[in-house]
Amino acid sequence: MDQRTPLTARRDEVLDRIVDICLSAGSIEAQTDKYFTNTSRIVKAHGDSEVTFAVFMRRRVVAALEPTIRLINRLVPGARVKRFFNEGDLVPSEMKMMEITGSMAKLSEIETLLLQKTGFPCVSANNAYEMCRAIPSAGFMDMHARHASGAEMNILAAYGAAIGSEAAKRADPKVRGFIGSSQDLTAPLFGADVGMGTMPHALVGYTGGDVLEAMKLFNATIPDAKTLVVLVDYTGEEITDALRCAKWFYEEEELQLKGKTFGIRIDTHGGRFAEGLDYEKSVERVGHWLGVSGEYNIVEQVLGGRAFQLDPGNILVDKVRRILFGKGVSVASIIHARLALDEAGYKDAQIVGSSGFDPQKCQVMGAAKAPLDIVGTGSFLPATLSETYATADIIAYDGVRRVKVGREFLFD
Repeated sequence: MDQRTPLTARRDEVLDRIVDICLSAGSIEAQTDKYFTNTSRIVKAHGDSEVTFAVFMRRRVVAALEPTIRLINRLVPGARVKRFFNEGDLVPSEMKMMEITGSMAKLSEIETLLLQKTGFPCVSANNAYEMCRAIPSAGFMDMHARHASGAEMNILAAYGAAIGSEAAKRADPKVRGFIGSSQDLTAPLFGADVGMGTMPHALVGYTGGDVLEAMKLFNATIPDAKTLVVLVDYTGEEITDALRCAKWFYEEEELQLKGKTFGIRIDTHGGRFAEGLDYEKSVERVGHWLGVSGEYNIVEQVLGGRAFQLDPGNILVDKVRRILFGKGVSVASIIHARLALDEAGYKDAQIVGSSGFDPQKCQVMGAAKAPLDIVGTGSFLPATLSETYATADIIAYDGVRRVKVGREFLFD
């Protein structure tokens, strides 16, 4: 009898699609590196060998190995996989993550494919872990889909985010972590039936730039939606539009009495300050929020005294200053919106921040206690493709240990 819950079963179904998508691209021989195919042919012709592959990465990651293991189990059913880290464990750089033992002829043929499925989810998991730990009070929404190359990457990245989120929750019970996805495809990975989200800028543009009209259309057309989050930066009047929409929601329609939740999403363009702010006012807002005077004193408190002193060239300090006080979605803009909503009596209104929320931005936001309820992000995606490269080396042939010089650490 299947003991899985419906959502667990759907999560497994999503992961199994990784292999289906892979196989739909063509034969294994057509997709693998030619030198692996050549190796497979030679070994088949001259006598197969039972080998053990060791798989590792050159940077620290969070183990998200299930896609790789499912691929191996489907393509080489007799292979034996030994894990050295459980799903969600922190894996130090150059530490062996798993060993795969089986036919050299068969495993050589799929080496390219198994490595493709290893690095991307593990790095995504590591980034998601760091982001969730940095802002434990915020829920995270996976919005990476637009930046991916298709369904395979969507699933690998979302799975990594889900594993990183679960690892962060285990490390800190206060972490809310990832609460959903912008896609139905990947929603089950986060324990949801369907994707979440309300409106893009395009819908606001459709109404002539009137976000209140866009919210009214959304509410009328999708009445079952329990959350209404309005995108308030279209005309550059973040505070004006936030208060206008909140007044309609709470006072005119009283939708809170119907069990609905109101929120604003701040996605201010990086070329300008949010309504009512400039650099000096931003410094003042953050300083008052944290009870610190002077922009460099604020940065030192957020960054930490030791890190501040180790940055005499102000490379890191300047990046932190931009996140705190600069244009776009800054800490100051989030505080500014929170205070405006609170002063107008809309303390239950939620604030969603989006735009460039990578691990570094989340660290600064969390350290500055930015009042975020939800973070919409696709920036848990690896910043550079090279950091996702996984490596596999054969370390034993028919039980005899052998590996190229320099990789002897894989024997441990």
